[in-house]
Amino acid sequence: MANSMSEQLQQDMECEGLLECIHGLKQLDKECFRAMVESDEPLTIDEVADRVDRERSTAYRSIQRLLQSGFIQKEQINYDQGGYYHVYYPTDPTQIANDMQRMLNDWYAKMGQLIQEFEDKYDHVDDDTEIPAQS
Repeated sequence: MANSMSEQLQQDMECEGLLECIHGLKQLDKECFRAMVESDEPLTIDEVADRVDRERSTAYRSIQRLLQSGFIQKEQINYDQGGYYHVYYPTDPTQIANDMQRMLNDWYAKMGQLIQEFEDKYDHVDDDTEIPAQS
């Protein structure tokens, strides 16, 4: 991934790149998300782990990152005789897109503020200070 903003703007970006760029998600996170999107029904952690061919604990960590970023939802299923388990399913893409747009707007506003602070700090030269002429 590019380090500076100018490098990022020059590289080709795909929509999956947003997951990494905005939310810091990893390749496995994207694979787990895709597994849930491609499923017709919510999945357990074990089912996700099987689909991405990873250990349950590895899939669990990825699912936690996806939950934290708002890309997936968790639902508790109760057994009739007591106990429960969780299933996971993708969040509505429109909601995800709206959340990313809101984050981008917040970032843009913050960058505008920092640029203004930069200009305020460096735009004035003390009138009493004489800048030496270059020879």
